[in-house]
Amino acid sequence: MASSSAKSDKALQILSTFGDIAVLAESIRNKAVQNIKSDRLPIELGVSEESVAKRKEFLAKETEKELPYLTGQQPFSDLKQLEGNIENYIGMSLVPTGVIGPVRVLGSAAQGDFFVPLATSEGALVASYHRGAKACYLAGGVTSICLVEGVQRSPVFKFSSIAELGLFIAWALPQMEEFKAITERCSRYAKLTDMKANIEGNHLILTFEFHTGDAAGQNMVTLCTDQICHYIIENSPIKPEFYFIESNYSGDKKATVLSFTNVRGKKVTTEIVLPEHIVNSVLKTTPEAMAEYWRSSTVGVIQSGAIGAQGHYANGLTALFIATGQDAACVAEAATGITRMELNKDGSLYASVTLPNLIVGTVGGGTSLPTQRECLELMECYGPGKARKFAEICGAVVLAGELSIAAALSAGHFSAAHKNLGRKKQEVA
Repeated sequence: MASSSAKSDKALQILSTFGDIAVLAESIRNKAVQNIKSDRLPIELGVSEESVAKRKEFLAKETEKELPYLTGQQPFSDLKQLEGNIENYIGMSLVPTGVIGPVRVLGSAAQGDFFVPLATSEGALVASYHRGAKACYLAGGVTSICLVEGVQRSPVFKFSSIAELGLFIAWALPQMEEFKAITERCSRYAKLTDMKANIEGNHLILTFEFHTGDAAGQNMVTLCTDQICHYIIENSPIKPEFYFIESNYSGDKKATVLSFTNVRGKKVTTEIVLPEHIVNSVLKTTPEAMAEYWRSSTVGVIQSGAIGAQGHYANGLTALFIATGQDAACVAEAATGITRMELNKDGSLYASVTLPNLIVGTVGGGTSLPTQRECLELMECYGPGKARKFAEICGAVVLAGELSIAAALSAGHFSAAHKNLGRKKQEVA
């Protein structure tokens, strides 16, 4: 997943927000467990009114958030809030929402303890992610860094011949400054950062890459690219026979090798070192077993032809996306990446996840709907200036999930967990 020199420089600047990189590396190696609280989130594997009330009280105390819409204290009635989010509206699909945490993050933007909402109907999912989060918390927290950002739109232009295509591209490439100016006139937040050309016969794909601020950005880049294309058609001395605003090359809502090796949305990398005693006591397995499972499963996933090598990114990301008003279909691309687990010489476990296609935002889309806004506010991630923070929390959640599932599979507990937590209890007649 190499980056261009410009993106690498940007990533270096972000790393430098920690101070000197050598100091950062040393602080991560020597990260100590601090401020571990004895009072923790009330855990319940079933569902009861008493425990629900305890969790509401706990979250209100810890986060100073009441969550009136999410907890049902305040009914949703203002249908105008749904404009721009739904057509042919008939009602709400109620998805159960649980919470995990605290998820402790040491990041370039996210720093602190976070209670993270997950909306799902899959039994065992929340419990699994909470277990992974607990192990990370007791180990001092995860290091999570949003390295680079970029959202693409890739229009395709057809010409009568390669010769005409060449004349067109010779005109288009020097227009970058004009394209940037068009972008700034079209959007207050979008910034055009790059343009790449891909030639196939008499077809030309121009990939425009944008920085989209705190929005996920798919609509933003579409509108900006549309204005650029109109300028091209009106001003180019060589007219294409036709063009389409998206060539199906950008990777929008699909897993592609192209976006996996570059960035689409936000690229986040997250890591932790788990001491052996935490792996034993919380994850109920050993670092050796987890490292061996990771090696075996990586060979397996390579044979399957999957893009990336990971366990179940889609589980946590889908639940988090639904809870916080993200475009859930973007999980198709966001759930690609690489998980790594290695046994250290001292017997501890090193684990990391890298997500190059994290399409998330804290403004726009569904983020301002009542329960989705409350879920983002629970993590102090709603509104401008919070998208990189939210992305780093996403990385921490994904890492927690990878640790928990690898532990269950390495110790032979995976089937039992789903039998106990993922099935309806049969009532006795």
